[in-house]
This record gives sequence, C-alpha cells and structure tokens, in this order.
Amino acid sequence: MAGGGAAPALENAVAAGDGLAARRIVGDLVAAARGEAVVERLAALAAAGSALAVELLVEVVDELGLARRVVRRFLLDEAAVDDVTQDTLITAAASIGSFRGDAKFTTWLYQVARNRAVDHLRRQRATVPLGDHDLSAAMRMSSLIASREAVRQLLERLPDGYREAVRLRDVERLSYADAAQRLGRNVNTVKSQVARGRALLAAMLDADRLI
Repeated sequence: MAGGGAAPALENAVAAGDGLAARRIVGDLVAAARGEAVVERLAALAAAGSALAVELLVEVVDELGLARRVVRRFLLDEAAVDDVTQDTLITAAASIGSFRGDAKFTTWLYQVARNRAVDHLRRQRATVPLGDHDLSAAMRMSSLIASREAVRQLLERLPDGYREAVRLRDVERLSYADAAQRLGRNVNTVKSQVARGRALLAAMLDADRLI
C-alpha cells in the first residue's frame, strides 16, 4: 500500500468518510518515509472541504512535528514553542480553505507559523494591556469553548480522545496536569490532544469571525 496505489486509496477512503481505512493508509505512508507527500495530498483534500482530511492533516502535521520545526526557527523558549505551535495548528486548520496549492503546503504552513511567532513576540513586548483581538489563537479558542454554548455543542463532533481532553481543559478549566490525571494519560499526550481538538473545532467554526 506504500507504493503508487496508496494515494488513490487514501483519496477513496477520505471520500467515503472511512476514517479507519484512511488512518491506516496514512500510517503506512508515514512509516514508508512518505510523510510529506501524504501531508500535501491531505492538504489538497482538506482545502477542498473534507472534514476528515482536516482531521488527518492536523494529526499528521502534529505527529511529524512540522509546525514545531518551523516555530523553533523563531523562538528558543520551549514553553513559547509549545504555545505558538498550538496557535499554528489552530490557524492552519481554521484557514485551510485559503490554501490554493500554488506552493507546497509546507511553504504555506511556514508562513502561518512565522505570523504566529511574530504575533507572540509582539505580545511579549507589549507595554500596555492588549485587547481580546490580540489574544493568541489558542487563548481565543479556549475562551470561546468556555463561554459559548454553540461552541461547546461542537465538542460532541470531536473524536473521543480529543473531546474529553478539551472538555476538561476548556470547560471544566482543569490544569493539564489535573486533566492528565483524570484521563490516566501523560501530560504531553493531553497537551497534544487539546491542541488537536482546538484546531479541529476551529475548522468547524467561521474562521474569519471567531479565529
């Protein structure tokens, strides 16, 4: 499946909404060192409107560390890298419809990550309190989940692992450590699941209005 027939099979699985088959194919491609190729294919499918492709794209970008790799070019502090990587995932998922394929997805992602890193540095250097519109993408997303019933209802559409992690973090307002203890998972796993869950929720929303 890692050969030339994998791409059509992936497209067929995504078109059919078969998440299990699509994930299996994506896993095979990543294992065969074809991760960047599958990312480009998923980006095209996601930009065309496939919710499943968006979900898979967020997972693969996160698993391969593509956003994190770019963010580290601009920031040194690991906590800042974590925050801006999450902002990048959220922004990329919310605005994937603007990806036209004129350049590689990784080039597009680089620009998203650069913009989020610049935003982070600007917030750090601010000498006066910033308004809500200056909050990071992750902070705005968390606030929306906590404060808007319509957004919380979308949680039910998230995959199980992401749904509970986001609910504990953004609805119950638990710390990552407490959420990890509640779920019986390690903290880094919960951080990743929250980041992915927020990104998927952002993709469900009106990105221009809310993100």
